[in-house]
Amino acid sequence: MKKNIDANHATFCPQAFKCFEGALEAFFSHECPQLGGTRTRQVLVKSIADMVRQFYPQTSHMQPGQVTWPTVHRNEFSSYGKSIQNTRLTTVILDLVSSQDAMERAKGKKLRVIKKEAVARMCKQAFDQEGCLTHAELAILLKISPQSVGKYIKEWELENREVLPRRGSIHDIGPTLTHKTMIIEKLFIEQKTVQQVSRETKHSLPAIQRYISTFKQILLCKQKGMSTEEAAFSVGRTLRLVNEYEKIIEQYKEKNYVIAALLKSEIGIETRTQITINEGVDKKY
Repeated sequence: MKKNIDANHATFCPQAFKCFEGALEAFFSHECPQLGGTRTRQVLVKSIADMVRQFYPQTSHMQPGQVTWPTVHRNEFSSYGKSIQNTRLTTVILDLVSSQDAMERAKGKKLRVIKKEAVARMCKQAFDQEGCLTHAELAILLKISPQSVGKYIKEWELENREVLPRRGSIHDIGPTLTHKTMIIEKLFIEQKTVQQVSRETKHSLPAIQRYISTFKQILLCKQKGMSTEEAAFSVGRTLRLVNEYEKIIEQYKEKNYVIAALLKSEIGIETRTQITINEGVDKKY
């Protein structure tokens, strides 16, 4: 029995090394023996092979105009001082040029509008593939400035009453006032449920709850006549964030909304049955 095992090992074992992982393990074994034993090398080889598959996905079925792009994973939340080297990435496939672009240009559609639609399209495509693009990435892809990307996003969101999923809105970083305004509007003015707003804005339920809590805290501070600095200290938020919410509150004052009434607003939460029904409707449409 042992002879048969030895014979099989001698015959078939070398075949297992006729692949990328096997070649890489052999390279480490001969060229970098200081890395450690077989188990250490196997862990390292697997990690590298996984990265190769992640950053160089199959492209045999890519369409003309599509590109692969590495970006931050949508579930990799930011924190102060966290570098991109310590941030989880994922590779997505984007329609840099859609099949309709040339025809729409031929019909006279303005290039600015096509680029605005491309920004929205790629934001959504990246999110669907568990990524989230930044303004800088979109600027590189479309050969425009980050400022232009910001203008396109703001215009598209106001025109469509929808928050585009990009890193600033998903991870709540940077001066993305538009999505805050829209989320607060849906919650406090349109009286939509937490789950509805979560689905419509591509934000997690905890993130929506934070918006509700922060907005109500700052509303209370303004009702008591606190300054921006006093409100920031009281609620434990940055001056920039408090200032953004103050701008939203001022907009509501101009529209004759009463702060006391907004404070008393009860935000709805769907039952398990309602969630199942609404998720089914979202998938249908």
